[in-house]
Amino acid sequence: MTSVKVWDPIVRFGHWLLVAGFFTNYIMEDEVMTLHVWIGYTLLAIVLFRVLWGFVGTEHARFGDFVRSPAAVVYYLRNLFTGLAKHYLGHNPAGGIMILLLIACMIALAFSGLVLYAVEENAGPLAGWVVEAGEGVSGALWAADEHFWEETHEVLVNVMLGLVIIHVLGVVVSSRLHRENLVRAMVTGRKPLKD
Repeated sequence: MTSVKVWDPIVRFGHWLLVAGFFTNYIMEDEVMTLHVWIGYTLLAIVLFRVLWGFVGTEHARFGDFVRSPAAVVYYLRNLFTGLAKHYLGHNPAGGIMILLLIACMIALAFSGLVLYAVEENAGPLAGWVVEAGEGVSGALWAADEHFWEETHEVLVNVMLGLVIIHVLGVVVSSRLHRENLVRAMVTGRKPLKD
C-alpha cells in the first residue's frame, strides 16, 4: 500500500520526548529535585514550541488542520463505533481535541511546578515573585499556599496520566477501526494512503 508523509520530525520527536519526560518525572517524582525540575523545564519548552509549531509548522502539524468544533468531535466519535467515521490523513477530530487537552494540562502542570518550586525552594524563574503565604517578603507579587500548590500539582499529574491513558486507548481503537498503525506512523511519520 502506498504511504504518504504526514508528521514531520519535529512533531514526532517532540511527541516521544514528552512521553519519556513525563513518565520519567512521574516515576521519579521529586526524589532527585534538580533532575525533576530540569525535565519539567524541558517539557514546558517542548510544549511551548509545539504551540508555536501549531501555527507555523508543516501542514498536518498546524492546529488549523486538526482542531475541529465540539460538534465535529461528537459526530466523529459517534460514527467511529459504527464504522462510518471519516478517515483523516492527519489527526482526526478526537485526536485533535486530545492534543489540545494534553497541551493545556502540560502547561498547567508546569506552571504549578514552577510555583511550587518557588515557594518550597525559593528557586526557579518565579523565585522572589512568589512566596509562601504569610511570609510577607517585600518585593513578592504573590503569596501562594504551599499545600494548595502541592495538591494542585499532584491532581494535574493524575489528570495528565488519565488523559494519556485515554489517548492511548483512542490510538488503539482508531488504529483498529481505520486499519492503520498510528504508533508506527508517529515513529516513521508516514501513514498509508487510503482511497
